[in-house]
Amino acid sequence: MYIILHLLKLMRPHQWTKNLFVFTGLIFGHAWADSSLVQAVILSAVAFSLLSSGVYIVNDIVDAESDRQHPKKKFRPIAAGNVAITLAASWALLLVVVAFGLAWLVSTEVIMLLLAYLILNAAYSAGLKQVAVLDVFLIATGFMLRILVGTEGVGIAPSQWLLLCGLMITLFLGFTKRRAELMVAEESGMTTRKVLSQYDAGLLDTFIAITATAAVLAYSLYTVNPETIAIHGTANLIYTVPFVAYGIFRYILRLHTHRRGEDPARELVTDPHIIVTVLSWVIVVLWLIG
Repeated sequence: MYIILHLLKLMRPHQWTKNLFVFTGLIFGHAWADSSLVQAVILSAVAFSLLSSGVYIVNDIVDAESDRQHPKKKFRPIAAGNVAITLAASWALLLVVVAFGLAWLVSTEVIMLLLAYLILNAAYSAGLKQVAVLDVFLIATGFMLRILVGTEGVGIAPSQWLLLCGLMITLFLGFTKRRAELMVAEESGMTTRKVLSQYDAGLLDTFIAITATAAVLAYSLYTVNPETIAIHGTANLIYTVPFVAYGIFRYILRLHTHRRGEDPARELVTDPHIIVTVLSWVIVVLWLIG
């Protein structure tokens, strides 16, 4: 039982919240009434969750030594010595195989997109994560692949506005993650991520301000776009903009006053304000377009 708990911890299930991006096409494409599409999207989301968990485990194996120097990451199962590397590697392989098995049940497109995610992460780990700015764009690309899995992968045409909003919000989360890591490095006196030496606080704050502004503007323009109004049959999505703006501003507040943001997925499920904001946004959106 003890080892099972550590294997589950290795999978980082709290990170699966990122895979909610897979469902955006289902919601904004008005496809929730099609049971076959709903099943395909759910299978795709589970496949992406298992695949991403396998990637996390491989990264933990590669980064085990540096994680031991990190004030928080040193408690991860592999870094802490609770799971042997051979067992972790076998577990990661099993997760990846099951993920592609589920993808095979959906479509060839989903298989190809999952393969693209694997290649992306391999390139990231091989050295591209040491290239400032590009590293964050690669993280954002991972999120965009999630959106494409839930749209192109199951036969739902992705909205250009949806892709633009997704890109801006994921770039915002990526730069806030780097800013939080920089804070941790400055406070602990240890830099466990080499790329941080290419960033400074002012530069990252600028990137955060730009992407936060772009995210709010992109979503705002999406809500008043004639095509959006025609598709959803309502011009009232504009009233959901305050939820998006508040969520972003709250996230920035957490970053600067609580030194949080190093793990975006955890922030989304631990801060009461963000949880209520996201749930309220979802409920109002579904009410308006449903």
